[in-house]
Amino acid sequence: MTDAPLIRLRGLQKYYGDYHALRGIDLDIERGEFFSLLGPSGCGKTTLLRVIAGFEDVSEGTVVLAGEEMTRVAPNKRPTNMVFQSYAIFPHLSVGQNVGFGLRKRRDLTADAKDGLIAEALAMVGLDGYADRAAHALSGGQRQRVALARALVLKPKVLLLDEPLSALDKKMREHMQVELIRLQRQVGITFILVTHDQEEALVMSDRIAVMFEGGVAQIAEAEDLYRRPNSRRVAEFIGTMNFLPATVTGDRVSVPGLGEVPLAAVQATATTDGETVVGFRPETATLLFDGQADTDHVASGHVAEVVYYGDMTYYDVALSGTEATVRLSMRNVFGRPVLEIGAAARVAWSPGALVLFR
Repeated sequence: MTDAPLIRLRGLQKYYGDYHALRGIDLDIERGEFFSLLGPSGCGKTTLLRVIAGFEDVSEGTVVLAGEEMTRVAPNKRPTNMVFQSYAIFPHLSVGQNVGFGLRKRRDLTADAKDGLIAEALAMVGLDGYADRAAHALSGGQRQRVALARALVLKPKVLLLDEPLSALDKKMREHMQVELIRLQRQVGITFILVTHDQEEALVMSDRIAVMFEGGVAQIAEAEDLYRRPNSRRVAEFIGTMNFLPATVTGDRVSVPGLGEVPLAAVQATATTDGETVVGFRPETATLLFDGQADTDHVASGHVAEVVYYGDMTYYDVALSGTEATVRLSMRNVFGRPVLEIGAAARVAWSPGALVLFR
């Protein structure tokens, strides 16, 4: 097995008239990786996926798939297959006919061989015995599985997923996230997912590329991206982060409302002296309830807002000595009361959870 990336994109530029859709994309995607393209609407993620699939030409740059130059190769000649957002299931065909649609012109396969491949693909997605079922009678989750089976039956090296879960309700979407992870591990091929859902990308991906305005802002593993975003813009887009003004003076960082800590204790994306910003995630600080002793770093304030979610409660805390309000997420524990608005609050925090931005 070669160590070269399965997909290598270099210098990709895409223009639609005067609109610059992709801006110099350089990206490597590894064999067997679950990779996500994440960003807001209009950032270029679907355009990039379609470039990989061959449905869009590039204005400049190269696309290499499995060591072969594919920049101008037609979609049906590439080792990829795509699952569209709409699933594109043919309602007048059976499930088996939908799954086997791409096998119709394979002269090298007998009818029995095709049936075997269809059955194998349906088994992969948990639809054993569904081959004769009418496609129009399927649920949304089942249609999504049929679309996956139709893509997998051709045994591509890369499966491209264009927001495949967006049409499902919340519970089914969460269930299918786990199923897609299981399926990807089972078949061992590279999955590339396009999504605007940060949680979906964090749950499913080995690595994530965050895109804004046609460019890649950061590529990282899911936990690194969440814990160590390289810019405030990435931090704001991925989940929730509190931001506080800060001042760097030599080897110290001063944060009104929190206090002063050594610069070496925080995660720094910039170290220039002067005014800057620090951020921290809601779950990296905690409220201290009655009877709990103070830790090394405790800020005081009062509860400004309470949002109850059953298993979690979110507290907005106005910090003393500053106009800033920060959000904390607290796991609800049986027997522990939920603080009311206006209650005094002690916030324990850790310097290591602070990310210093430019």
